[in-house]
Amino acid sequence: MTPERYNRLSSVLNKRQPDLTVVLENVFDPHNVSAVMRTCDAVGIQDVYILNNRIAPHKKWGYRSSSTAAEWLTIHQFTNVDECFSELRKRYKKIYATHLSDDAISLHQIDLTESVAMVFGNETFGVSEEIRNHVDGSFIIPQVGIIKSLNISVACAVTLYEAYRQKKIAGHYDEPKLGEEQLAVLKKEWGL
Repeated sequence: MTPERYNRLSSVLNKRQPDLTVVLENVFDPHNVSAVMRTCDAVGIQDVYILNNRIAPHKKWGYRSSSTAAEWLTIHQFTNVDECFSELRKRYKKIYATHLSDDAISLHQIDLTESVAMVFGNETFGVSEEIRNHVDGSFIIPQVGIIKSLNISVACAVTLYEAYRQKKIAGHYDEPKLGEEQLAVLKKEWGL
């Protein structure tokens, strides 16, 4: 490994944000999943949760839309809602779902500097009621157009870049945040 590659990979690991994650519930199109993974990598998310309890688990992601982002992420796949949320509750303080409802708050009202998991739902039906019963609240992305929703990968990108903005201002990218154990595992996986 060249010194440049070593420095690049080390720099990426030093910017990873273990207190932020995305959960995808029954997202059908593997290209959408891959596009989300690419955005996760871009903002420093390491762990991505994929829950497929109503559709078959994906065998592969859309290569072109991910630019191989999945190779650099830790993907947690679940087929059971309770197991997925049990794991999320161990690692994240708050869990929010994107959902158009009367009690949903604006994305900009959420403190994304705290430990948080953001749930995004199926392209057709959004986040299911079963999942909404497991979260701490719902949020919306403010919009002024006729159509009240965004494509899943776009909604996720908008959300994650708001998290990036908040975390950057708060200095979260200034110091390494991965725990020693996770860092050691990733270094080994990445060949460092």
